[in-house]
Amino acid sequence: MHKLEYKLKHGNPYPPGCNPTVGGVNFSIFSRHATAVELFLFDSSDSEHPFQIIQLRKEKNRTFFSWHVFVKDLPIGTWYSWRMDGPYEPRQSGLRFDKEKKLLDPWARAVSHKRWNRAAACVPGDNCQVAMRAAVVDLDYDWEGDTSLRISSEKAIVYELHVGGFTRHPSAHVKYPGTFAGLIEKIPYLKELGISHVELLPVMAFDEQDVPQHTAELGLKNYWGYSTHSFFSPHPGFCVTPEQATHIHEFRDLVKALHKAGIGVILDVVFNHTSEAGSSGPIINFKGISGDMFYHLDEFDKSIFHDYTGCGNTVNANHPLVANFIISCLEYWVREMHVDGFRFDLASALARGEQGEVLHNPPVLWGIELSEQLAKTKLIAEAWDAAGLYQVGSFPGYRWGEWNGRYRDIVRRFIRGDKGLIQELATRVCGSSDLYEPHGRLPISSINFVTCHDGFTLHDLLSYNHKHNEANGENSQDGCNNNLSYNCGFEGETQDPAILALRRKQAKNALAILLLSQGVPMLLAGDEFLNSQHGNNNGYCQDNELSWLDWNLAKHNADMVNFVQNMIALRKRHPSIMRRHFLTGKPSGERQLPDISWHWSNADEVPCWDDPGARLLRYTLVGVDIHEADLHIVMNMDHEPVMITLPTMKGRYWCLAVDTSLPPPRDIVHPKDQKRAHKSSYQVAGRSVVVFENH
Repeated sequence: MHKLEYKLKHGNPYPPGCNPTVGGVNFSIFSRHATAVELFLFDSSDSEHPFQIIQLRKEKNRTFFSWHVFVKDLPIGTWYSWRMDGPYEPRQSGLRFDKEKKLLDPWARAVSHKRWNRAAACVPGDNCQVAMRAAVVDLDYDWEGDTSLRISSEKAIVYELHVGGFTRHPSAHVKYPGTFAGLIEKIPYLKELGISHVELLPVMAFDEQDVPQHTAELGLKNYWGYSTHSFFSPHPGFCVTPEQATHIHEFRDLVKALHKAGIGVILDVVFNHTSEAGSSGPIINFKGISGDMFYHLDEFDKSIFHDYTGCGNTVNANHPLVANFIISCLEYWVREMHVDGFRFDLASALARGEQGEVLHNPPVLWGIELSEQLAKTKLIAEAWDAAGLYQVGSFPGYRWGEWNGRYRDIVRRFIRGDKGLIQELATRVCGSSDLYEPHGRLPISSINFVTCHDGFTLHDLLSYNHKHNEANGENSQDGCNNNLSYNCGFEGETQDPAILALRRKQAKNALAILLLSQGVPMLLAGDEFLNSQHGNNNGYCQDNELSWLDWNLAKHNADMVNFVQNMIALRKRHPSIMRRHFLTGKPSGERQLPDISWHWSNADEVPCWDDPGARLLRYTLVGVDIHEADLHIVMNMDHEPVMITLPTMKGRYWCLAVDTSLPPPRDIVHPKDQKRAHKSSYQVAGRSVVVFENH
């Protein structure tokens, strides 16, 4: 316990947050309307009482709207929080100052939620004993020469995973389950799989208690992490030493280790809303500091939060100070944490102006795109919000990739057997030129996926016609109803060998189509070994074995893992699948052959694109140079087989590379083991994908 108080200086308004420097620590926080500000210093994250309370004086510790103080000789590892007084007039101005509430620093680099009680922050009164706290952090770290990776987008293969759920299951056999350190232990698996990037579900500090009351009463908590409160801090729940200020280095250790393995890091970030929810939600930081500025409020009654996110509030992202906060945060994660890109949850909410209107040129989005520090990072938008704004193909900017929901839907419909889709399917597997080419964008603008964290896993997509979310405590009213799934003849688990075989083949079909498509493929972690959530398509609150990856399945379904590994390898050896520019169908290159040719069952026949019963898509991709093998690809989702004739390629012969209808290991064959096709015809089984390579 400190016996003497630390001496003070006025401090500086910049940079914001808590910044150690020579001789002490500078604290700075923005609040335009605060009338009194106090800084509380604690020995540890769970100290019952502060060892020093510093009262800032307006005439000495305020510059414009920043409050600041310099604490001499304050050591690294000290914990702190703020307290502010000011107007409480929610209806008139949106201000909600509570002079008894302890507030987190919005710029905190490390936070603890050990004593956190969300309910206490939702009602008036002192919550010192149960408030979150921030730590004074030393940003020095030995990166050992590490820098952000520069993997070109056309070569990217993204793997979406949840840091906790990836290793929490006992079958993961890691020393520190559910942590950044646990994920490091699984890097050899990721490298062997062949992916280029991990896309981590939210790792910025989030509120695990942010779930509906009836869900909390079931003992459930916020699992996915789309409830951020501290955008500069790694989530302490993913750290081995969450109560030590050095826990931020655990995330850096992960990034450094992934980079050494040649794998980039993309963060799923949630700037559309925060964990403070609506008018009845907790005061954590922004509400108690500048709630009138940070959120979209009703023009006539500012106690009402406009909700374009379905989470109670919407960040007022295009307010100049908020936009600066967001861009500074992203730059911090690139500069200090070496991440390689970001996927923006409900990104279209960031395209709304201060009155909620849709902006043609949103300042925050253009600021992100034009930031010099972010120039080499991946930017991916979930190009819609919860209020109906849908911008797939029209998201503001040029450098952004987009989660292509239209790709997902057409592939799901095609593999379940819907008819008459081949024209749109052809457009989607070729990079969705209808969406992106008119705006000067590229195939890499399309982030292709069939499944993601939000919805069915691939196994469940092929095992359930309906969602089964009873465990969430909402009478299965939550989660998407339009899953475009097909249970292959039985709802849920079965021992029927015919149904199991069909599901397995359909899983291979979906993964093959995804990895053969132009654009950037994204796989959901666990799909490669048929991980299941037993029909739950909204596992946001299921931090348990329902959502955790069962690594026993990786052994049980080793043939599926092998199939995905080899499909990824096939993609990597074919630049013709990873084109940066759209296919034209025109002769080009040394061989003067069309880059793509479309076929019907006979190689010389042109597809009947408007055939309402068509379930066959077939085409030839020519190598980008004379050294690359050509590909002949057949996707037959009809129940019946089809006999095809192979196209003639002068000086080359075809070899079967993939046939999802064949048992492993014949379902996918490495080039050195491929055999020449001596017949000019081949029977493609019903509901299967076939690929030929030539030599």
